[in-house]
Amino acid sequence: MSKYLEKLRNCRLAIKQNGGIIGAYLQLFRTDELKYGNHIGTDKYGNKYYENKSYFVARSRWIDYAPKYGYDFDGSQVPADWHRWLHYMTDDPPTKVKPCPDREWMTDHEENLSGTTGQYVPYSTVTPKIHSWNPPKNN
Repeated sequence: MSKYLEKLRNCRLAIKQNGGIIGAYLQLFRTDELKYGNHIGTDKYGNKYYENKSYFVARSRWIDYAPKYGYDFDGSQVPADWHRWLHYMTDDPPTKVKPCPDREWMTDHEENLSGTTGQYVPYSTVTPKIHSWNPPKNN
């Protein structure tokens, strides 16, 4: 009986942490899973990072993407320092230990825009050597 009570308590915690029944439903719709855990930190882009050591090792750390991304989120929106923590390259999150010092020449993190309207498309200034054939017009 206590096993079932523990499962109900975990379900209640997951619903509470995800913003009630409606918030939990939206989170389940958005990510296909409903988890609860300790809030480890938030990056400057608004992504929130969580950890719960009662889950399996590869599933015990996760990210809740910022609301500005909506349903269009991907892994390139995670900065490098948080990527290290999410993938177990380090045990200390960037809120405790800064992985590398800030340098003047370092650029800010940008997400990969390939496949979107904001992608980089190069253009050529060289005239083409091969031209397509246009059939003659009948007058």
